[in-house]
Amino acid sequence: GRGPRGFDPGRGDRAPGDPGRGSDHHAKVILDLEATLQGGSRTFTLRVPEIDAEGHLISTERALNVQIPKGILQGQTIRLAGQGAGTGSGAAGDLYIEVDFQPHSVYRPDGRDLYLDLPVAPWEAALGGSVKTPTPAGMVDLKIPIGSHAGTKMRLKGRGIPAATPGDLYVVLQIALPPANDEKAKAAYRAMADALPFNPRAHLGVSL
Repeated sequence: GRGPRGFDPGRGDRAPGDPGRGSDHHAKVILDLEATLQGGSRTFTLRVPEIDAEGHLISTERALNVQIPKGILQGQTIRLAGQGAGTGSGAAGDLYIEVDFQPHSVYRPDGRDLYLDLPVAPWEAALGGSVKTPTPAGMVDLKIPIGSHAGTKMRLKGRGIPAATPGDLYVVLQIALPPANDEKAKAAYRAMADALPFNPRAHLGVSL
């Protein structure tokens, strides 16, 4: 049976005096997204419970170098055999590390898929064309459809988080307006307003 919360006296029958196996321990770590995109090792400092020689439960700080599997997802766990709580002279339990990701400057993970907000100029959205966009594997030329608008979502198959069946990268277009911070820019906006009568609030029943 299981003893007090956080302590497992062991599994199966044990001979008298056998200290048995220590309890498993669970922890959560925050990874950079590159850890799952590229794999590699990361070092974490965790507080792990242990049972000392007198049978007391103590907390020990331990630095662990962990190999991160390429393609691991949020909420998944890494098992480190024998790195959980010890029983003094008995075998230690296992350590289970749950993975989460830090916010990334470019991508938002959603399962195996990644999302990227890509700013485009108004003329790039209206006229279409090819623009460079980052992906985890490097820059690519992305074809913008004519007449795109803010929120247009484009799928790059297989360019998300790697796996046997990799995720996809979704590029979401955002319209970036040039600043009207000098007379030349203001004149260009006025000319566009005169040349292109446009009511962005027509669907609300509001007239210009």
